[in-house]
Amino acid sequence: MAQRSLGVIRTGIGGWTFEPWRGVFFPEGLAHAKELHYASRALTTIEVNGTYYRTQTPATFAKWAADVPDGFVFTVKASRFSTNRRVLAEAGESIDRFLKSGLAELGDKLGPILWQFAPTKKFDATDFAAFLELLPKSQAGVALRHALEVRHDTFRTPEFIALARRHKCAIVFADHAKYPAIADLTSDFVYARLQTGEDSIKTAYPPKALDRFADCARTWAAGGAPESLPIIDSAHPAPKQPRDVFMFIIHDGKVRAPAGAQALADRLGIGPTVD
Repeated sequence: MAQRSLGVIRTGIGGWTFEPWRGVFFPEGLAHAKELHYASRALTTIEVNGTYYRTQTPATFAKWAADVPDGFVFTVKASRFSTNRRVLAEAGESIDRFLKSGLAELGDKLGPILWQFAPTKKFDATDFAAFLELLPKSQAGVALRHALEVRHDTFRTPEFIALARRHKCAIVFADHAKYPAIADLTSDFVYARLQTGEDSIKTAYPPKALDRFADCARTWAAGGAPESLPIIDSAHPAPKQPRDVFMFIIHDGKVRAPAGAQALADRLGIGPTVD
């Protein structure tokens, strides 16, 4: 099999149920039951946030998978009970419960799992290494990919980069006013969350910013590291290889997030057509 020269780029939003999107993103009068169907044909990925707060069922995951087209991919935020704890090494039972809640029903429509840590969670090398050991590579025959969203400055250390790379977990690149921006490449995919958009801008971000992020996505997909983004461990650059890219616009207010994700898709030539 020939090796890919480029990774697949997808742009999306967080969730699909948001009343202010009606008449802005969703057509007026669209049935609530049709929102996922519509959103999955206007975008190429959606980050599921409801799984962070409550356990879903296999039937729910199967329904979501059946409602979206081929090629569409969900990313799924892991349960808060796995990540919001003092000792991460003790998360095994909650991780197992989350992974067995029905994720495998998504099949090839399952993208990375997002493990989001509290802003107050500091880097403890021993404990974090123990947590990463708990993350399996597959569940019920479905391959799993893991993305780590850390939000404390103590994670700006080469030791954390090395840990993530050893376990082939991606570190989330966050464009955020407060959280650390870490663009080190540690896996075969990139997960970016763009969170400084504004609803006063029709596309959430101004055109020049969208151009810049589109360029970053192209560079990542081609195997490179964007020179404009901060690298923590510059002494150990990642190998050049094609990487899939998941890029989400998720900002306070979020009314314009879909328009931003679609504007990125247009720049990248990946936008689907709503049927």
